[in-house]
Amino acid sequence: MDKREDLIEAVKAGNAAIVKTILEADPQSVNAKDASGNSAILLAAYYGRKPIVEMLRAYGAETDIFEACAAGDLDRVVALAEDDLARVNAFSHDGFTPLGLASFFGHADISEYLLSAGAEVNVASRNKMQVMPLHSAVAGRNFNIATMLLAHGADVNIAQQDGFTPLHAAAQNGHEEMVALLLNHGAKVDAPAADGKTPLSFAVEEGHKVVADLLRRHGALD
Repeated sequence: MDKREDLIEAVKAGNAAIVKTILEADPQSVNAKDASGNSAILLAAYYGRKPIVEMLRAYGAETDIFEACAAGDLDRVVALAEDDLARVNAFSHDGFTPLGLASFFGHADISEYLLSAGAEVNVASRNKMQVMPLHSAVAGRNFNIATMLLAHGADVNIAQQDGFTPLHAAAQNGHEEMVALLLNHGAKVDAPAADGKTPLSFAVEEGHKVVADLLRRHGALD
């Protein structure tokens, strides 16, 4: 493997020491991409390697608006959006919107900026997951962003792949605060997924008794 391939593998493995060694020897490798077009910094974000994300930023990784949203670089997002406002509603090579990425990775400042710049809140990803920003925020357990999205008109009952609603995800995660938020915004407590499972089904399966009891108090049926 060449240095760029080595860097990609080290990023995936979370080996910050090797990443640093490669970057010191070959600074240009900071912009390496894998065979699917995923950059090193995007992969670092996807794999939850926050220290490596910051290292790649420090070494000058060039980012598009999607990578900047995943990495939490508000200044870069603003600069790219101001250069071409259409970018706030564009889709990445793997089908996600800037708002979807910022929502999943928990970057509330970026999410807030994108919404103020006209980002669409009810647009599904262009991939098999069909996730909207609210699905992403709930999956990432990002309560403040979910609150923000709902305030901007996010559809609380919209389903992603396999009929999975935000309430299904919150119940499966055992995130009581998120479940309450969604219910208070009109989430259908007994909405079935494609396999027939309800939010309560997931809460019970995962052993989230507090969440299960909350759903029952809102009318969920066993």
